[in-house]
Amino acid sequence: MIEDKNPQRTPLSELGEFKLIEHLTEQFKINHKSTVKGIGDDAAVLSPEKKQIVVTTDLLVEGVHFDLSYVPLKHLGYKSVMVNLSDVCAMNANATQITVSIAVSNRFPLEALEELYAGIETASRVYNIDVIGGDTTSSTSGLIISITAIGEVEEDNVVMRSGAKPNDLLVVTGDLGGAYMGLQILEREKEVFKVNPQNQPDLSMYTYIVERQLKPEARKDIVDLLKQLEVKPTSMIDISDGLSSEIMHICKQSNVGVDIYENKIPLDPQVINTCEEFNIDSTTIALNGGEDYELLMTIAQEDFPKIKGNPNLTVIGYMTEANRGLHLVTRAETKVPIIAKGWKNFNETENEN
Repeated sequence: MIEDKNPQRTPLSELGEFKLIEHLTEQFKINHKSTVKGIGDDAAVLSPEKKQIVVTTDLLVEGVHFDLSYVPLKHLGYKSVMVNLSDVCAMNANATQITVSIAVSNRFPLEALEELYAGIETASRVYNIDVIGGDTTSSTSGLIISITAIGEVEEDNVVMRSGAKPNDLLVVTGDLGGAYMGLQILEREKEVFKVNPQNQPDLSMYTYIVERQLKPEARKDIVDLLKQLEVKPTSMIDISDGLSSEIMHICKQSNVGVDIYENKIPLDPQVINTCEEFNIDSTTIALNGGEDYELLMTIAQEDFPKIKGNPNLTVIGYMTEANRGLHLVTRAETKVPIIAKGWKNFNETENEN
C-alpha cells in the first residue's frame, strides 16, 4: 500500500465546537434501555431498572500516559475506553454508558480526531456501550482524554476491595507483565528510529506483548464467567498499577495479610523471553509492571472447586491475618515482603514540595 505523503488536514477551526462534536459522534448508536437521552441535550438522561450504579473516570495525558510517536490514535481511543471499563468490571458490574471529553491543541487536524473517535466507536460497539455525552475544548499542551464510565449491577452482586477474609484464595485472571514489556519494546524501537529514521521496526516477534500495551481488553468476560460459575468474589480490583500495588490496596481495605507464591504467577512465554532479552527479572515485571488490566480477586475456599482447572483463572496465594504481613514466597521457599513499585502519578520529589 502506497502511503499518502500529503494526507488531508482539516483545521478544527473550520467546524467549531458544536459541529465538531456532532461530526465526531454521529456514528454512535443507543443500545441500552437505561439510556433515555444521550448526546444532543444539556445532559444525558438515564433510567436504570432497580440496579445500583457504579461510576468511574480516568484522565489520560499526552506525554504522561501515552506517546503518540508510537501509539496510533485509533488504538489510543480504544484503550482509553478499556481503562475505564476495567474499573467497572472490577466492581462485578456491567458497563452501559460512557462520556468522552477531550482537550486538543491546534496541531491536531480533524482527521486525527476522526481516528481517535473511530477507536472509541469500535470499543463501544464491541462492548455494547452507549456514548451519551462529553465535551471538547482547546489545549496548549497536546492531547488530554477524560472518559467516565457508568455501569449497572444488582445490589447483591457488588464486589468491593474491602471484603477479603483470612484464608480466602487470591486469584488472578490472564497473565501478567505483557503490557510493560510491550512498552519496553516500543520505547527501544523509538530510540532506534531517532538514530536511523529509515530503519523500520520488526515487531513480529513481539506481537502479543505489543498488543497488550496498545490494545488491552477489559475483562467483561470474567464478570460473565463468574456469574455462570456462581462465584461471587469477596473482593476484587483491576490490575492497572501493578500486581503488588493492587494486592496492597486489597489488604489495606480488607485489613488482611497475604502470601503470594512466585511459581504460581502466570507469565506468557513471550514475556519470559523478552525479560531475558532485556536482562530483567520476570517476577519483578509481573509484580510492578502495570497496565495489564486483568482482574485480581479473592474467593472463599469453598468456591475453589468451581474455578479449578479454568484456564482464565489462576490461584496465586491466599489471604492471612493482617499481623502476618504481606509476603512473596519465592521459588526458593523464602518469604520476601511485598513492596509496591508500580506506576505512580506523582513522583516522590513532587510530593515533597
